[in-house]
Amino acid sequence: MGLKTVEQLRQARAALGWTQAKVAEAAGVSLPTIKRLENGAGNLAIRLETLTNLETALKSQGIQFLESGDVATGPGVALRVQE
Repeated sequence: MGLKTVEQLRQARAALGWTQAKVAEAAGVSLPTIKRLENGAGNLAIRLETLTNLETALKSQGIQFLESGDVATGPGVALRVQE
């Protein structure tokens, strides 16, 4: 599973202690895009390229995307310990 929901995006950003600007920079997307996404709810409705860029940037920092039932009642995130 990967990044699917707005809530996961917010959770991942919070786990990393990143600003919206930092997420935008790391993923190569615009700050207005991140702001628009985080103002929504539910499933992310974005282009596949944008989704891939966001997921790659967050995973490279140790974010793991969890499915419902892994350790939570809904989709979520976990921060993998970097060695």
